[in-house]
Amino acid sequence: MTQQKAPSVPRGHFVWYELLANDTAAATAFYPGVIGWTTQMWKTPPGAPPYTMWQNGPQAIGGLMALPPAAKSAGAPSHWLGYVSVPDTDAACKQATGLGASALMAPFDIPEVGRAAVIRDPQGAVFALFTPLNMGGGNFPAPRGIGNVSWHELATDDWNGAWSFYEAMFGWKKGDAMDLGPMGIYQIFTIEGVPMGAMFNRPPQIPVSNWLYYFQVADLDRSVEQTKQGGGKILNGPMDVPGGRIAQGMDPQGAVFAVHWVK
Repeated sequence: MTQQKAPSVPRGHFVWYELLANDTAAATAFYPGVIGWTTQMWKTPPGAPPYTMWQNGPQAIGGLMALPPAAKSAGAPSHWLGYVSVPDTDAACKQATGLGASALMAPFDIPEVGRAAVIRDPQGAVFALFTPLNMGGGNFPAPRGIGNVSWHELATDDWNGAWSFYEAMFGWKKGDAMDLGPMGIYQIFTIEGVPMGAMFNRPPQIPVSNWLYYFQVADLDRSVEQTKQGGGKILNGPMDVPGGRIAQGMDPQGAVFAVHWVK
């Protein structure tokens, strides 16, 4: 029996960010220094694997768990997974596969939390669908600010094809389009009128289609230095962007992330 969903679940909001890591202890040592989070163990149901919450002050913005054995055996590296809200995970999963995506994990219940499914979009980028049991006291999704995600960026094989998929799935709207010259178009998308991210055709140095999440920090240079000191590396930047500065990095286990300072 599936769990009852919460009323009035908004469609198409990124609401949770999960790191699936080869070494969870190493991850808990790395990210608090880079982003400024603390951690808290979640009381998992009997038989469930351990789960750690990323805490931004009193608010949980994401989680950490060990990379499942099946994912490891399939060659999946440590990675961040974004969860997008839908009113009905089962219906959204059926819609996604009808639009050319594949379900890496069919809809499943998360006891006392909600229902989810893991999807690979038609161009190969992976994200999760999520229907919560409750709305977190109305703080849904998390507001922008230091320690939260400020930008969601899709590097893809075909941004026009990806756009058609995500627009149909979540009702996102096109915002401004930036011409990056040889790199092509950087198409911003909006959710309920607010610019939340962008998609573009990936360059050769990005090996596969993927979502990249930008975590807002108070001091970009400090986060860059903490990344290096913690055993990670900077892949791109720091660089100026409209309204702030960014740097893209990789943690010691190979998961890619970005940090963002906002003016």
